[in-house]
Amino acid sequence: MHRRLIVPGAFVATLMLAIPASAADYTPGAPGIGDAYYPASGNGGYDVSHYDLRLKYQPKTDLIEGTATILATAKQDLSRFNLDFGLDISEVLVNGKKARVSFSGDQEVEITPATPLPEGSAITVVVRYAGKPSELEINGYTAWHRTPDGGVAAQEPDSAVWWFPSNDHPLDKATYDVSVQVPNGTQAISNGVLQGTRPVGSDWTRYSWRSDKPQASYLATLAVGKFDITTDKTASGLPVLNAYSKDLGANDGAARASIERTGEVAGWLEEVFGPYPFNALGGYVPNVTSGYALETQTRPFYSPKQFANGSNVSVVVHELAHQWYGDSVSVDGWKDIWVNEGFARYSQWLWSEKEGEGTAQELADYVYASHPADDEFWTVKPGDPGPDKQFDLAVYDRGALALQALRNEIGDKSFFKILKGWPTEHAYGNAKVSDFVKYAERESGKPLAALFDTWLYETAKPGAPAAAGVGVARTQAERPASWKKIAATNTIHDHGH
Repeated sequence: MHRRLIVPGAFVATLMLAIPASAADYTPGAPGIGDAYYPASGNGGYDVSHYDLRLKYQPKTDLIEGTATILATAKQDLSRFNLDFGLDISEVLVNGKKARVSFSGDQEVEITPATPLPEGSAITVVVRYAGKPSELEINGYTAWHRTPDGGVAAQEPDSAVWWFPSNDHPLDKATYDVSVQVPNGTQAISNGVLQGTRPVGSDWTRYSWRSDKPQASYLATLAVGKFDITTDKTASGLPVLNAYSKDLGANDGAARASIERTGEVAGWLEEVFGPYPFNALGGYVPNVTSGYALETQTRPFYSPKQFANGSNVSVVVHELAHQWYGDSVSVDGWKDIWVNEGFARYSQWLWSEKEGEGTAQELADYVYASHPADDEFWTVKPGDPGPDKQFDLAVYDRGALALQALRNEIGDKSFFKILKGWPTEHAYGNAKVSDFVKYAERESGKPLAALFDTWLYETAKPGAPAAAGVGVARTQAERPASWKKIAATNTIHDHGH
């Protein structure tokens, strides 16, 4: 898609204004936030605190029109700064004044304010835009799913670029208000708590959602379509909202039988990981052709194919575990994906243990025995897999093996104390793999660097530990009863790009 700036006549004169001489003392914010895997992701020079997105979406044409108000703080003396975005922009205001706009690359929007921005100053950015997300491809893929009755934004590691301008990296989290106007008979689903709905004229309805805790941009979601919505509350009073496309066909019953257990699963996860960190629970299943699921904050996205072979609570366990490991505590850089996926996979093993369908140790033995020494599985380093292997099965299964090895090394008491303490200590922040290693050493009182190096960084199959640890010395291990359901969720990391 070729992006263009829609320039009203009055705006042309503004673009020609000279930058004040004092701007020479200011410098541009970096066009990337410094991620080793995705250099273009995010931006430097400022920090966002809140996004207010006011949108209108027409399902028939896939046209989205929006006004994004972004509240931020300058982290340096800024002459200009970037946003990540791919649709057409008609106007940008910075602190109430029209700004100069240009584009570079696939997603960089370069914004030069009328007046330079001193370090520490508050910034209000208003971006007016429009476009058809389904026509936008970046690096050969799209994060926007077109459905028979609307559209859905849900993708990893990027999705915001397709529907709102942002500092698109987990290092810059913010709170969100998302208000979406859609035709009557159609709903708009997003993160957090539904604040209310109201009619707009005789043909439209506006849905307003709020996420009041820090949220990474890729975890923001939008789904517009015709849904059957169920609501409930947990024992502690958290609102639960689930949404199912009205045309899921044969997958409808299995999807509901899985996702309607969200409250139960979250309650169990609180026993393992500590208090639930957000203001709402739920999930949604739109009529998309993809096969993956995604931990969109407070309201995970599930593809119907996840339930093609019947109900599967294990995938719900995985995505809800991410609310602690991945959403509340997010990656510092995308190389740290293990702090998300290794723990979410291990939560499925713990659920199996709870349900009496195979202990985590039995699952670890089976995984270890299932991959011979020459399997490429052992060449992937979960602690730094590389961008092309970021969602490789080894990040999940070998990543979970690392946690079982840790459990065997330090014992259940210390292990479960760590599982609960980590998301509390790092709540609403970011963390590296090395941060977890240091935390585990501190809490257990044991040196663990060698153990983590073996299971997260070596490119050969580790030897079977002495004692009854991971991968006991046998070439075969009995398949646990839960394995079929767990293996059926392998496509949750197949993000289609």
